[in-house]
Amino acid sequence: MRLNLDNVNFSSNSGPNSFAAKLLPHLMREGVEITADRPDAHLCFIESPRSHYDAPMIQRLDGIYFNTRQDFVRQNHNIRRTYEMASGVVFQSHFNERLISQYFGPHKNYQIIHNGADTEAIQKAPTFNLTEYENLWVSAASWRPHKRLGENVRYFLEHSGPKDIMVVAGDVPTEDRIIDDKIRYIGVLTQTQLYSLYKRCQTFVHLAWLDHCPNVVVDARASGCQIVCSSAGGTREIAGPDAIVIEEDEWDLEPVDLYEPPKMNFSNKLDNNFWDTNIEMEKVCTRYLEFIKSTME
Repeated sequence: MRLNLDNVNFSSNSGPNSFAAKLLPHLMREGVEITADRPDAHLCFIESPRSHYDAPMIQRLDGIYFNTRQDFVRQNHNIRRTYEMASGVVFQSHFNERLISQYFGPHKNYQIIHNGADTEAIQKAPTFNLTEYENLWVSAASWRPHKRLGENVRYFLEHSGPKDIMVVAGDVPTEDRIIDDKIRYIGVLTQTQLYSLYKRCQTFVHLAWLDHCPNVVVDARASGCQIVCSSAGGTREIAGPDAIVIEEDEWDLEPVDLYEPPKMNFSNKLDNNFWDTNIEMEKVCTRYLEFIKSTME
């Protein structure tokens, strides 16, 4: 198969581009030729500047805009145009599919394929050298208000042991940092460094509000961390059967101020009876290829 990866920037570490970078070597191992020259199909990430395609185009959707602080209708315009033009659509999660179907209408041909972890790269990564600490927690994100750094830290402080330490990775502005002797801010890490950190930690806290299918959660789970997450959004779908899920009010999918997330009640916990077990990138790649081939027929 000759496949074009459309709208991908491999020099970026954003969620869609990070996923594309993990998917690429697995596609090539399966004999897929990656080319923009007369491909048999196009795998388009989020949106396309093109007005038409000469081969079937499958759109991979991370999510859409619904933040009332922004002009979300304008922001969604090209994503929706690509959606309507697509021969098939890959949604990251069931939450993702429900949301986009609400805003754009249901698509006639789609698959829900959760993000995958590069287990081979995780195994090769050295374990982070933090031997002075016994029980480590970790939280990592591109920190914005809906990622709820404060709630992540508050959960840790209320549920950790006296000698536990939380490591926070990512670019956290000084004014947003919660200062405590048990919190360590270590800045932005490379992907390999993140793998190394996850392998050293026992618990990964990700209490972001209305996340679709965060790569950091898939990677942390594949590295052996227990996940703590919110029930609001798609995170619990990939958090694993041992995840601690904090119950929140179900969102009605209407536009909302994403940067004013609600305060959480940590006493409301759910069993995670809804999870995806196929988070290995090899299996994820197989599902992508099966869907692309069926769409080409």
